[in-house]
Amino acid sequence: MSRVCELTGKKAMVGNNVSHALNRTKRRFNANLVKKRFYIPEEDKWVTLKVSTSALKTINKIGISAAIKEAKAKGFLK
Repeated sequence: MSRVCELTGKKAMVGNNVSHALNRTKRRFNANLVKKRFYIPEEDKWVTLKVSTSALKTINKIGISAAIKEAKAKGFLK
């Protein structure tokens, strides 16, 4: 499974490792993802999502229901 946040769509970026001699080699900057279970009281069920840690802060702030609704509006979640 790809390393993509299911709520925000964040994914790995590509960049360079730069040595002291300024040699450049390709590297990946992976998103900081965690697998987390959330309880949705409206649907009375548990949902497991792979979300970024910044999305966890958003969920703590606005709630899981609002975050899922926003992700569905943006097309990140089915």
